[in-house]
Amino acid sequence: DGKIYDAYVIYPKNHTNEANFVEYFVYQIMPDILENKCGYKLCIYGRDIYPGEDTASAIEKRMQKSRRLIILLTHQLINCKEPAYDQHIALYNALIQNDTKVILLEMETIGTYEKLQESLRFIIKQQGTIKWKEQHTVHPQSSNSRFWKQVRYHMPLTLRSS
Repeated sequence: DGKIYDAYVIYPKNHTNEANFVEYFVYQIMPDILENKCGYKLCIYGRDIYPGEDTASAIEKRMQKSRRLIILLTHQLINCKEPAYDQHIALYNALIQNDTKVILLEMETIGTYEKLQESLRFIIKQQGTIKWKEQHTVHPQSSNSRFWKQVRYHMPLTLRSS
């Protein structure tokens, strides 16, 4: 199908210097489980988009070469006044062009979704979210937890897995 990545990961970029759990999750836990243990190939901004590349076109190209979009829902993402460029492109691709499936990972209890942009609310209404529960943090590396099984269920079939 000409795709290079199984999923493009969208997460709130932390503009402060403090490392937070979401970034740890994106750069450590997700690659460990989805790439190392399950054989998927992820595209993660900050890891797979190189310094000096035109960010906007790099994001668009990577998304077009991805089979899924994984969006991490956090309060930071919701309360952000201006959604990130990759989030705009992702939702456009998913809703307007209807060619990319979205997987929503609810990293914190969001409660009511009314603050979310309408396009995200629409996707949630259609398919719901996969909720990260605190107990996963005890053994986040267990690829057999309910959370990771749900994520894998929504991922494309991989020919690379053993």
